[in-house]
Amino acid sequence: MSAGTVVDPPLGIVEALYGPPWPDATRIDTIRCLAPYGYRFFIHAPKAASWLREDWRRAATAEEAEGLATFAAACDACGVLPGVGLSPVGALATRGDAMGAAIAERLALFRDAGIRMLALLFDDQGAGRTDLPEAEAALANDVAQAGGFERVVICPTWYSDDPRLDALLGPRPAQYLERLGTLLDPWIDVFWTGETIVPDRITPEHLARVGGKLRRKPVLWDNYPVNDGARMSSHLHLRPFRGRPPEIGAHLAAHAINPALQPVLTRIPAITLAANYRGARCDDELARFEEAATVVAGHDLAALLRDDLPLLHDRGLDRLGDDAGRLRTRYRQVDHPAAREVVAWLDGAYRSVDAIP
Repeated sequence: MSAGTVVDPPLGIVEALYGPPWPDATRIDTIRCLAPYGYRFFIHAPKAASWLREDWRRAATAEEAEGLATFAAACDACGVLPGVGLSPVGALATRGDAMGAAIAERLALFRDAGIRMLALLFDDQGAGRTDLPEAEAALANDVAQAGGFERVVICPTWYSDDPRLDALLGPRPAQYLERLGTLLDPWIDVFWTGETIVPDRITPEHLARVGGKLRRKPVLWDNYPVNDGARMSSHLHLRPFRGRPPEIGAHLAAHAINPALQPVLTRIPAITLAANYRGARCDDELARFEEAATVVAGHDLAALLRDDLPLLHDRGLDRLGDDAGRLRTRYRQVDHPAAREVVAWLDGAYRSVDAIP
């Protein structure tokens, strides 16, 4: 699998998982690894970063500001657009001069750090408001018109057709997507996860329908290979992307993946997505896996991971039984960060307690 392949649509990472944020150095290594395979933007938005979510109005620490600047510089060096996800909790309900000033202050910090892409994340906010599309569009338009970012994308409160969102938030406003798409500045992108929050398959027909409602091609927020839920964290999501035919690219403004808790291992399926758009044969999954795993982990470790896919990906931690000890011994003998992530997973280091099931 050769690096340097031009992938259409642009690929990206949205680091929006529950659990501890990735280590700074490992995040930068991931950017460097994936940039040659068509990954053109990286949005830093971990759920644990309270200064980007529920505590977004407090002043950023020097460490947070410096970390953001280092991240932005690393992205720039790789030709990757550095982005941040802001969840402005309370902004939709209490817009006014004080709220506007708080948002402006936070956006100025991002710009000063070199951030060039902004994601406004309204997911799971604003439930119960009949004027929600109007409120979301107005805030997003204000931010976009203020300038300073090359790209702005929003995640709407209802980001999927999945009825689980309605069960959680209540009925969605009538004609929600149509109203949002009509009012939103055409320059602003919109995230969409698919027919469900974690879809097995995404079709061109579905994306065309959603794009028609939004009056723009959506940016796919792909919830694979993320494994941050209480159930998913017991599995290492390593297998190549499935159910994403390359034809969907014609209906997307971009394709962003929500990565796994394991930043090194997540590079394996990420590379297979690039190969998928390049037209790689989808019926030979093991060959696609081993090719990507060899790039990330080298030939010998890739072969081990290939052989253990049924245990690591499919069976999962809770059903390994006696195989857990054998796997632990095997991967402890390998001096590579990907192997260390496997051992840490076996030891329960990635067990999620804060995420949704």
